[in-house]
Amino acid sequence: MEGFASLKAPSQATPFFSSTPRYWNLPSQLSFYKRSPFSTFSVRAQVESNDGLAAVATSGESVTEALKVKEWEVGMFQNEVAASQGIRIRRRPPTGPPSHYVGPFQFRLQNEGNTPRNILEEIVWNKDTELKERKPLIVLKKALENAPPVRDFIGALKAANERTGLPGLIAEVKKASPSRGILREDFDPVEIAQAYEKGGAACLSVLTDGKYFKGSFENLEAIRKAGVKCPLLCKEFIIDAWQLYYARTKGADAVLLIAAVLPDLDIKYMVKICKLLGLTALVEVHDEREFDRVLAIEGIELIGINNRNLETFQLDISITKKLLEGERGKIIRERDITIVGESGLFTPEDIAFVQEAGVKAVLVGESIVKQSDPAKGVSNLFGKDISLG
Repeated sequence: MEGFASLKAPSQATPFFSSTPRYWNLPSQLSFYKRSPFSTFSVRAQVESNDGLAAVATSGESVTEALKVKEWEVGMFQNEVAASQGIRIRRRPPTGPPSHYVGPFQFRLQNEGNTPRNILEEIVWNKDTELKERKPLIVLKKALENAPPVRDFIGALKAANERTGLPGLIAEVKKASPSRGILREDFDPVEIAQAYEKGGAACLSVLTDGKYFKGSFENLEAIRKAGVKCPLLCKEFIIDAWQLYYARTKGADAVLLIAAVLPDLDIKYMVKICKLLGLTALVEVHDEREFDRVLAIEGIELIGINNRNLETFQLDISITKKLLEGERGKIIRERDITIVGESGLFTPEDIAFVQEAGVKAVLVGESIVKQSDPAKGVSNLFGKDISLG
């Protein structure tokens, strides 16, 4: 459909506070508006008489309803881009906009509801709904100015690796997961974070998703304000650059970008924004194609290998070894990219296995957060005391 939505590409000179990636290969009727710093994404409606959507406007439908249809179409284009890169997680339900019109009298029919194919897709769809209620970026301006200084996330991991001879630990503050349910009933995020730090963690990962992991940005902020010195990773399902700015206002030093969800252009764009904000981007992969995609992106310094299949949630720590063999491992070493082993790590033998494969850091949650004393859980994980004192 031509002429309904015209969006213009943002100026190269004003990348700051642009909340939507720039898809330079969009069809001719779609481009992005130029936006000044702190502006919000806007759409211009142009209904032409020869446009099929003209019937929507002239039949009493509001422009807002018509824009919802066009928003869905843009989402479908994102799905097509993602699918071309092997991404199976759909950003939008696939069967159509919320409603459609049939017949000469424009009867309105509701489309049947769409069912996510796996838990990750369900989380992404829910996150998209959550973000519709977000505050404008301009509201974050003052909070960004007052955000605490960014700390060196990768530097902390490397220092821990050199000090202990073991992978630097990113200990995860996590109350629950979709696959395991509640992991810890007596959940005090600040107390757990302090115990991790005491036990020798180099960095912390804080779950901020509420619906599926029982986390919150309030937990992230509380840990930062409590004086915990470990750099903090905001463990969120990021689908929009706005989330990067928000994480920074809450005290994050690093953020997670999931290659199974984000097309290459999104990752490139978000990595650049992270550098503007001083954030470290941990880019997560879980198969060969995702790894190759990420290695082709300039500026990647930290890659996480998730041993969990993000669609089935099955675990296999041999994935880490498989992905780091051969040419990929050589590229990693040449570029001095830090590799983080994620998921399925419960014993000193597991840690030794991924370290032998080339991992310099590990992200662990379940096996230590469930311990009555998380600090002791850290020493049990590594088979020895790695604390500073």
